[in-house]
Amino acid sequence: MTAPEEILCRARTETRAQIAALTADYAAVVEASKGSNADDEHDPEGQTIGFERAQLGSVLDQARARLAELDAAVARVADGSYGRCEVCGAPIGDARLQARPAARTCIDHA
Repeated sequence: MTAPEEILCRARTETRAQIAALTADYAAVVEASKGSNADDEHDPEGQTIGFERAQLGSVLDQARARLAELDAAVARVADGSYGRCEVCGAPIGDARLQARPAARTCIDHA
């Protein structure tokens, strides 16, 4: 099995790259809408731009939350509590940690 630090480091790197790409995409949508006279409420294109901006914003928020979860998992590795369920204290299964490296609970308490 790969060490938790390695898995978390890889997941953090991937998530940071996703955040950077989403931030650039969001900025491009905002910039494109500045030069437009789109009225989000009445212009058919405005609704699309508004939806796209909201969708990108939501995905970006999710990626930032994932990074915070991964950072918390790194802290749990450091303090020795990584891999133990926060509810019952039982070990979290290796398969669950492979699928969700930032998991805080065992499958029974998920």
